[in-house]
Amino acid sequence: MSDLRPLFSPRGVAVVGASRSGAKLGAVMARSLRSFDGALGLVNSRNPDPDAGLHASVAAASQALGAPMDLAILCVPAAACASAVEDAAAAGTKAALVCAGGFAESGEQGAVHQAALLEAVRRTGVRLLGPNTSGFFSPAQKLTASFVPAAADVPAGGVAVVAASGGINHALSFLLAEAGLGVSLALGLGNATDVTAPDVLDHLREDDATRVVALHVESVADGRRLVDSVRALTQRVPVVALVVGRNDVAEFAQSHTGALATSWRTTRAALRQAGAVLMDDEQQLVDAVAALSHTRLAPAADPGVGIVTAQAGPGLMLMDSLRGHGVAVPTLGDATVAQLGELLPPLTYQLNPVDTGRPAETFGAVLETVAADPAVDAVATYALTEPDSIDLAATVPAASAGTTVPTLVGLGGAPDEVREIRRRLHENGVAAYGAPTALATGVAALVEDARRQHGLARSAATARPAGTGENGTPVPAERTSWDEDQAKSLVAQLGVRTMPRRACGSDAEAHAALDELGGPVAVKLLDAAVLHKTEIGGVRLGVRSHEGLDEALAGLRSAGADRFLVEAMAPAGVDLILGARRDPVFGPVVLLGLGGTVAEALADVSLRVAPLSPAEAATMPEDLAGRALLEGFRGSPALDRSELADLVSALGTLLLDAPHLADVEINPLRVTADGLVALDAVVTTKES
Repeated sequence: MSDLRPLFSPRGVAVVGASRSGAKLGAVMARSLRSFDGALGLVNSRNPDPDAGLHASVAAASQALGAPMDLAILCVPAAACASAVEDAAAAGTKAALVCAGGFAESGEQGAVHQAALLEAVRRTGVRLLGPNTSGFFSPAQKLTASFVPAAADVPAGGVAVVAASGGINHALSFLLAEAGLGVSLALGLGNATDVTAPDVLDHLREDDATRVVALHVESVADGRRLVDSVRALTQRVPVVALVVGRNDVAEFAQSHTGALATSWRTTRAALRQAGAVLMDDEQQLVDAVAALSHTRLAPAADPGVGIVTAQAGPGLMLMDSLRGHGVAVPTLGDATVAQLGELLPPLTYQLNPVDTGRPAETFGAVLETVAADPAVDAVATYALTEPDSIDLAATVPAASAGTTVPTLVGLGGAPDEVREIRRRLHENGVAAYGAPTALATGVAALVEDARRQHGLARSAATARPAGTGENGTPVPAERTSWDEDQAKSLVAQLGVRTMPRRACGSDAEAHAALDELGGPVAVKLLDAAVLHKTEIGGVRLGVRSHEGLDEALAGLRSAGADRFLVEAMAPAGVDLILGARRDPVFGPVVLLGLGGTVAEALADVSLRVAPLSPAEAATMPEDLAGRALLEGFRGSPALDRSELADLVSALGTLLLDAPHLADVEINPLRVTADGLVALDAVVTTKES
């Protein structure tokens, strides 16, 4: 049995701090819980009245009702919560919900209260949700442990909402209800002092009532555990995630939950890598969940979508939106087109999208025909609710009955009529929407989930075998500092080419290096303490002669150099930046972007959490807006993705194998006609 069962499926619930005053939190919570099927005990230690159902303690309530109080809901001030947990635990309570604020989110004194609460939880073994949350609800159990009584109106269904914020939990649940969807469990984590998002996600792996999870993230305490929990859960049900923090909201986030907001980009990258489908706002999340609560595509690298539209304009908008999401809309096969020609008038477009004109009696057959095309994994259809037209709520389920290819529906028309048709479609397992763009979001979520599951399977199949280090990378010697020559020797061990170079301690050695390497060469300041040489004039390029070398050495010496690196110039190409660093939340992460200042100025980067397989690493260039530059743009060298994937994978595991290293950066990493070349490399250690 999950250790969260007493929290989310209690046999009895005690409200500690129940009040006769209808406006107080304890009274509001008691009203919310009236419909609960189990035992409900109201506790007011200051003013007990057993005849009125107000008991002096949790133990007294349990004895009076003849039932265990598995869950205690504490509606008392922050300073009293720790002792209330102790008292409830002594009465046999296994779980607690603390809705009150005044904890770490409120400042120094609140942090003291939170520490005391956590210590009580550790001593007693009670699992605690909160504090600083509006609670949770489980409609199938008629359990509304929320101080928002209207939450009882949210219907039961297959969507679990796991939100950092109690307010967002309710907002999402009401949006889901408005869309005709119900929830299996909906909760706000609040400060997550004990029960965290990974705890709940692990619990949901065993919950057969949950078909999809809507995850809202503000901050992450243990990134690795969150990734592991999401990855494990997505093997059973899809996870759709919304991460807050695209812009600078860290200060407000801290005042909200008592925790700093983590990196938005890193969190999104980690969740996506773990198999989650990422959305940008709450409405998109609801649209995605609406699709995934009804169906899930088989894992596939690039599922194709067939579009059937009864009106050309909305069909065009749908196609444009799908392609904007990166969804394939393949041309239908000749056999499919020929069969469609027998069902539709000759003036309609029939290659994909399929324009049927006004919905007619052949509409269902058209849907079946498109679904049968080998290139189609899902069908998206849009139609207006016209008078005397077909019954879409009956036609679509009938057309889908004989195929495993799902059909998703977009509708336009009178609001009441559309709402009724959507309700009937949902009852028959068909996701339905009121706008083409919302339909596109749902279809794109299906496709992205299939891609993510396919990627996870490929990553598992191509995981790097163990090698010199624990994760298969060479373990470098421990030193407190690395100059460029030493850093390049390290990255060369990972398989990336470097240009011929010589480390020189004198002018004579530099001149000998020029004679040996030939011109042109780059001459650089060689000092482990200087990470950005170009900013202090520490680099001279294109040196061809001894006279030019003397001039370069003099300039570098004026910049503070007493050692030099003389290196052959690299061929032309496209520059990347590739680096690995230790994220404070997720551990070692790898970053790839276009080199120079482009990645920094445009934030056009791709992130992954280490370890990552070469198969996962090979997908990183697809995240870049400037990826066309890596595909032989205007005659430039094309990136060998396999070579990059091996390097990225090795770089990520390097930090796992070498805990003394803090950062490793190759910038620029040049794409040349002969492969990748590291033009510069920087290694920093935790000590440095």
